[in-house]
Amino acid sequence: MKQFILFFILFSSLIYSRERPATRESDSVGYYLGLAKFNTKTNNYKNALTNTQKSIDYANAHKSVIDKAYTFSSLGSIYLELKKYDDAIITFKKSLTLYKTLVPSSEEAFSFYSLGLCYMEKGNYSKAEVFFDKAETIYEKIRIPKAIELLNLQKGLLYRAKGKNQLAATIFTSIISKKDNDDKIKAEALYQIGTIESKNNRNNLALNYLNRALNLNSKNHDIDLKAKIYEALSHAYEKNSEIPNSLFYLKKHIALKDSIATLNKEKIEDQDYTKFKDDEQLKTIAQMDKEKKQQEKASKFAKLISILAIALISILSLLSLSLYKNNIIRNQSNLLLKEKNKELQIAKENAEKASKSRSEFLSTVSHELRTPLNAINGITHLLLEEKPKKNQLDYLNSLQFSGNYLLTFINEILEINRIESSTVEAENINFNLKLLLANIQQSLKELASNNNNKYLIEIDDNIPDNLIGDPTKLSQIFMNLINNALKFTKNGEVKVIAKLNSLNKESASVYFEVLDTGIGIPEDKLETVFDSFSQGSIEINRKYGGTGLGLNIVKKLIDILGGKIKLESKVDFGSTFSFDLNFKLGTEMAVAVTKQYDESLLANKKILLVEDNKINQMITKKMLEHKKMICEVIENGEEAIENVKDHKYDLILMDVHLPGINGTIATEEIRKFDDHTPIIALTAISLDENREMLLSFGMNDVITKPFDPNNFYKVIAQNI
Repeated sequence: MKQFILFFILFSSLIYSRERPATRESDSVGYYLGLAKFNTKTNNYKNALTNTQKSIDYANAHKSVIDKAYTFSSLGSIYLELKKYDDAIITFKKSLTLYKTLVPSSEEAFSFYSLGLCYMEKGNYSKAEVFFDKAETIYEKIRIPKAIELLNLQKGLLYRAKGKNQLAATIFTSIISKKDNDDKIKAEALYQIGTIESKNNRNNLALNYLNRALNLNSKNHDIDLKAKIYEALSHAYEKNSEIPNSLFYLKKHIALKDSIATLNKEKIEDQDYTKFKDDEQLKTIAQMDKEKKQQEKASKFAKLISILAIALISILSLLSLSLYKNNIIRNQSNLLLKEKNKELQIAKENAEKASKSRSEFLSTVSHELRTPLNAINGITHLLLEEKPKKNQLDYLNSLQFSGNYLLTFINEILEINRIESSTVEAENINFNLKLLLANIQQSLKELASNNNNKYLIEIDDNIPDNLIGDPTKLSQIFMNLINNALKFTKNGEVKVIAKLNSLNKESASVYFEVLDTGIGIPEDKLETVFDSFSQGSIEINRKYGGTGLGLNIVKKLIDILGGKIKLESKVDFGSTFSFDLNFKLGTEMAVAVTKQYDESLLANKKILLVEDNKINQMITKKMLEHKKMICEVIENGEEAIENVKDHKYDLILMDVHLPGINGTIATEEIRKFDDHTPIIALTAISLDENREMLLSFGMNDVITKPFDPNNFYKVIAQNI
């Protein structure tokens, strides 16, 4: 039976590797289980049991179901290693009772596996097989292939124990044939087949398998398995009448067995184990007494409440006689209030429906406008690429400007809609604040020069280079504020300031300020300037343009990040926007280098375009052919699936919204037989779509309509 315990250690190291999170307290579940794990490795099982019991006491005190389940499972594992199988079975069943109330996990599967192992050691193979099957079901569901292979090995050992050597050999052969299996698993499988072949008197085959097992095991240094292999080799050579070889491996087996016997001395004294079990039972009784006292206390309190309630009802009954007339008036008033409340409830529901309808309408309109806008921007780009006449160039530049303005407007409406729908949450990722501000300055350098403005940034050297926060939303905030400052300032100065408020070991508080010397904001507009579609005046809107949504977006994003924006402004003297944000300290990271695409990569590449809109077909195909790519057009998802089965493409451009099955379903079907060809989603992205959702269907990247030509070619080049 020793092979069952041998692979319990390997199984737990590969599968049951959930590390408890580090805590600041020295009296937590993770802390005590860490001590228990260390004591187990050093064969100090007395201390391991004591620390595991402390973790159970801590979990009970804090009423954490998941911690209680985990600690019982850990205690059961120690019982199993000590060969206290009855105690282990009771403890693992306690663990599984708790895990039933939680989401299926690798820890629950491990408890099933360990329970099966206990029953194997007790010779109850039918029960063992039941629990192995339950463990396998969970591992398949949560997709842990290494665990499944170890379970297969255990089933093979179970069949051997039952005498079903043919079934066992089939499983072991399957394990050996898989290249990605662990060497330790393969070595055990080779050893088992070798002993089966030796039993069937096929000695040459047995020697082949056993020598392969020995070679593999030399990488893992499993002395128990090595001792078994030496013994099996000795028997096989003896059957093959090779007595010198038989004696050679017999000596090695005896020497190794003596070494193992020294290592496997008694792990814990019987008196220590008995004392631990007695203490555990006393704690259980104490817990039951405590719960009983709490129940008695609750019962007495309930009786007192009942007596007080009866007394109160009696008093109220007496008072009700004298207040009969007043009650009639009160009932009438209550009836009127109910009617008014009902009206208010209906009005509230109607307002919520109107708000939802507005969101859906804005989302739909924004989404649907992108398709024709893609045609406008795409055709404009193609015409500009064809070197138009000078008198046509002005018209095309104006058309391109109008298209980009409309796209900005649509994006801002969609952004406002997303924020108000409460689907936007702050991210917490590592980023370099100084690099972020420098990159924004570089990207807006041309805009600053257009109005002959100086654009400066002042960053406090004491601010840590790397912080944890939401760089995307922070970029949106600064892009909107700086764009506004540069737009409303001419021949002046725009400055971005970042100062360190405070710094400790875990976090930093940073003060940000964006100031300009522009036209300023009238005092009576300071309160409303952050409202949607709000600008200083109609004249300002006509002169400078804009949607009036930028500052509303800025305010909402700063609120999400936990800050509050402040504004100081005076007409003709400029404006100052300021806010404070808190960040956790980050870690140093490599500087990302932005690579431009190589046009030579695109030439003669075969592209499949799946698009139902005729105009978009024409524009996208022309843009691809302009870079010397070969484009084939398909109008629906069904035909796309069949075409990919029959032809080879370098890349697929897949529209998300198609007649019949949509692009996401078509991508899922293609991935069932082709997981190599890059697939890029083409989408006029809306509220209920996002990049992560599209990538989850098997797409490699996303291009948003209307296309930015440079980004369009760059994304294609990166994925080919």
